[in-house]
Amino acid sequence: MGSILNKLRTEYSTEYFPKKYTKPRIYHGGKDYDLSKRWYVYYSYLNPSTGEMERQPPVYHNVNKDYKTKLERLKHLRELRSDIEELLKNGFSPYEDEERAGRYSAKSALEFALSIKKQTLGDTSYKDYENRLSVFKSYLKQKGLLQGDIKEINRKTVNTFLNGILKKSSATNRNNTMRALSALFTVLEDEEIISRNFIKNIKELKTSPKRNKSYSSDKVTDIYEYLEKNDPLMLLFIKFVSYNFLRPIEVCRLQVKDINIKEKILCVRAKNKVVKTKIIPDIMIQELSKLNLSNPDYFLFTPTGIGEWERDEQGKRNYFSQRYWKIKKILGLNEDYTVYSFRHTFISKLYRQLRKSFSKSETYDKLMLITGHSTLDALLKYLRDIDAELPEDYSDLIEMKK
Repeated sequence: MGSILNKLRTEYSTEYFPKKYTKPRIYHGGKDYDLSKRWYVYYSYLNPSTGEMERQPPVYHNVNKDYKTKLERLKHLRELRSDIEELLKNGFSPYEDEERAGRYSAKSALEFALSIKKQTLGDTSYKDYENRLSVFKSYLKQKGLLQGDIKEINRKTVNTFLNGILKKSSATNRNNTMRALSALFTVLEDEEIISRNFIKNIKELKTSPKRNKSYSSDKVTDIYEYLEKNDPLMLLFIKFVSYNFLRPIEVCRLQVKDINIKEKILCVRAKNKVVKTKIIPDIMIQELSKLNLSNPDYFLFTPTGIGEWERDEQGKRNYFSQRYWKIKKILGLNEDYTVYSFRHTFISKLYRQLRKSFSKSETYDKLMLITGHSTLDALLKYLRDIDAELPEDYSDLIEMKK
């Protein structure tokens, strides 16, 4: 009997076991691709109460507001359509444990919001959102709210959850969780599943961020000399942080195809999937010319050098952090010194060198081109945080005159 049912499910699934949903489609303003109309993705789902296919609310995801050309809208709507179809294949139902159409459970609504948000997140950020949402869903399940209406989730519910995070970990973790949930609730508001995102009005807590201490020139020399003899791969990794001012996770993303030695250009994928183009200084060209860059798809950094590495970005970054931690232990460096500290060290050094020849505003302009900060405010905050500019000696101002 089992084999007959399996045969029916595989060969006659459409006739005997009809799909619960229709393939998501794009409405693009009609045959003329009218940009003045609202474009969206739509699909129908089997209403368990009536047994009828019912058209679900259209999914806009801000495409009409954010994208003004036909090609841009179609590109993002196609991505949105694929994500919704994948979600449906994986069992998403707008009617899960629901009594009427148009009512979304907390579980289905939040999973839907995550699938939409996925389009604008890098792999690392997406996994972070996914993990934080998983903890929130576990909390809702414990409170008997997971299968209830998403509209039953209120500010008090979220505040109590965040207070629990704070007690178990830190204010930073609590704030990061709140930001992730707020982003998901904003998607639900945009898609008109909830009336408003109340999490926006929950205040962040003050935190004392851990600083990565800059290295002295002598320490840099000692570290470089040790690594040159004992771990050249780790040294090259650190040089990308030091001389190209990349974040460690950006170094982990580098592939051979991102490097153009002839034109001295480096393509860097930022966390929001934006590709930034940076120059490769001559000091790095010398290092890269020694490498075998024949396979464009190889990663520049794996545990053994250039090659393939099937591991998520977070895992790659953690690997090199742990590798450097062992070196710090040998060299007697405390936890304040990290791989990221090299970025602070060399940006401070560059800033002070530029200030010898240029005014502050000229220095800021030149520095922004090199470091990749997108706004002057972001650069200034960064320079303040790392104490890049130090005052001249002020002894004569405070000396007690006889």
